Amino acid sequence: MEQNVRRVVLVGTGLVGTSFAYSLLNQGGVKELVLINRTREKAVGEASDLSHGLPFSPYRMKIWAGDYSDCQSADIVLIAAGSGRMPGGDRLSLLQRNAEMVKNIVRQVMDSGFDGIILMASNPVDLLTYIAWKESGLPASRVIGSGTTLDTARFRYEIGNYLNVDPRDINGYIIGEHGDSEFAVWSHTTLGVTPISEIVGRHPEFKFSDLEQIFQNVRQAGYEIISQKGATYYGIGMALAKIVRAILNDENSLLPVSVYLNGHYGHHDVFIGFPALLNKNGVRKVIEMNLNEEERAKLDASVGVLKSYITKM
Repeated sequence: MEQNVRRVVLVGTGLVGTSFAYSLLNQGGVKELVLINRTREKAVGEASDLSHGLPFSPYRMKIWAGDYSDCQSADIVLIAAGSGRMPGGDRLSLLQRNAEMVKNIVRQVMDSGFDGIILMASNPVDLLTYIAWKESGLPASRVIGSGTTLDTARFRYEIGNYLNVDPRDINGYIIGEHGDSEFAVWSHTTLGVTPISEIVGRHPEFKFSDLEQIFQNVRQAGYEIISQKGATYYGIGMALAKIVRAILNDENSLLPVSVYLNGHYGHHDVFIGFPALLNKNGVRKVIEMNLNEEERAKLDASVGVLKSYITKM
């Protein structure tokens, strides 16, 4: 891979893909952004629209509609193509529709001579990340899914709103499948260094029963937004921009992305949302937290859900 290109290829210029592109336009970190779409005219239009905003952007960037040959010297290929959830549908129902599409995209990416990092945004993200890894032949550390990054952001927002504090000062994670079997790691959720359980226990205006409602709000957020406006895209677009910057800037940032478990908590051969350190090489390390018994059982169950689909793929 050519050094210092800082090129990202975005495959799929739908609502998620273009929200990511717009986030990069405002946040920077990329020198070149290439847009690929099944309908090339759509990619051309999006590239023009985004480029016209460059005079107002604090960052220089070259944006164009390209093809898979542009992947050859890319640092990251972000796949955001495919069918989205319909109102009332779950992410796993998208597997059959999106699996063959991802295989086809990854084949074309790899045929270009690509040797960078694949970032998966399409749903069901954990299973499609697994498929992309198998199809690409890349090391598991260089195939990453967006995982529970957005779920965790929603979690921090809800807790911050409940406690009336800046959500950036909330430390905590949603882990597991990006879907109905995900769960909150309450045993490691803090405001600064103070456990949330201590804060709730000390102040009568807060209730432990409210914490469960917070998690339910987080898990249902995607369904609610889809029922209200048809799709979710701003939040995930910003989350993807953060993941890309963490990689390109060699940040060693801790983010709950979809990563490969190879013996972690006794699980193997599955991609699932879990905190990991990200740098220029992809996943530097999966961080194993000291989960309590209930959390371990929830992780086992979430892995089981994904494994039940992997065995059929």
